[in-house]
Amino acid sequence: MKIFAETERLLLRELLPTDAPGMYALDSDPAVHRYLGNNPVQTIEQSQETIAFIRKQYTENGIGRWAVIQKATNEFIGWVGLKLVREPINNHVDFYDVGYRFIRQHWGQGFATEAAQASVTYGFEVLEAPMLYAIADMQNVASRAVLAKVGLRHVAVFDYEGVPTAWLEARRPSLNEG
Repeated sequence: MKIFAETERLLLRELLPTDAPGMYALDSDPAVHRYLGNNPVQTIEQSQETIAFIRKQYTENGIGRWAVIQKATNEFIGWVGLKLVREPINNHVDFYDVGYRFIRQHWGQGFATEAAQASVTYGFEVLEAPMLYAIADMQNVASRAVLAKVGLRHVAVFDYEGVPTAWLEARRPSLNEG
């Protein structure tokens, strides 16, 4: 099992097939999918397929979303991480997208910010990406606030599948700064 990052409260590791029950708890909740197209999963098999898809990204792209494990309880509480986006979105292609999703009972505790910050750090320091990007439904104020806290700057609004969507970006800090 590969561990990508660790924070004070969280372990960020590869998603495993055994995470399917946690992924199902996450993605079957309509509240979680409010700003994601309102299409929650209906079966645990769908969650198993998602995990298999992400694990394939690890092999093909060297990166994919990570399981978020709360250290105090050893519990799966969501996912976070970078995804190499190969299809065009907002006239960009082949870029690293910062993303996260948490089981509702873990909202409002700072986990998203803590995990997203670790993802941004990994993107700049380990992958040495020059830029990181994120998208968020314009109505999802909480998610946009998390992205701003971890250094992504809102630069545009674009139409994504018929929904006004924020385009955010962060530039790798220059090694010459400071």
